[in-house]
Amino acid sequence: MSIIKYMSDAENPYQSPETEVVPEKPLLAQGVLSETMLLSLKEASPWLRFVGILGFIGSGLMVFSGISFLSAIPVFGQFFEDLAEFSAAFSFFIGGAMAIYFLGIGAFIFFLSLFAYKFGTKIRNYLGSGVEQDLEMAFRSNRNYWKLIGIFYIVCLAFIPLLIIGSIIIVAYTTMLQ
Repeated sequence: MSIIKYMSDAENPYQSPETEVVPEKPLLAQGVLSETMLLSLKEASPWLRFVGILGFIGSGLMVFSGISFLSAIPVFGQFFEDLAEFSAAFSFFIGGAMAIYFLGIGAFIFFLSLFAYKFGTKIRNYLGSGVEQDLEMAFRSNRNYWKLIGIFYIVCLAFIPLLIIGSIIIVAYTTMLQ
């Protein structure tokens, strides 16, 4: 009998772990975010949303400019028709290249603006609710924002050697024509 009593008093190593039920608290209470961090996030949120909205407007203007260049290809053809050195294909190239440039920049600005706006909105949501997922989504949008900028810089750096080679070819070609 004493063995049974001893066994019943011992903790069962196979039982499920028990945890206290603690209501969800903001990260401030857990010591992760300080008051200064929360204040900085609170002050940044409206600016991030403002920059995002301005970016959406700028993106729309860029896309409109790209569509305008597409519709202006016949005008380029008439302009370059007077110059004997340029063909009609060159006017299509100029108009198409400018359209692709503006549409590409418009798409780039749109995604940057989307990530900035989402970052600001999720910060505002987190400050209102204290739900950790809102803060995680905010920082995920921030990560995507900087990742897109990093990719943009890599692409720009990749074009530098191409621009140097293209410049050398153009200079060599123009000196051969003289």
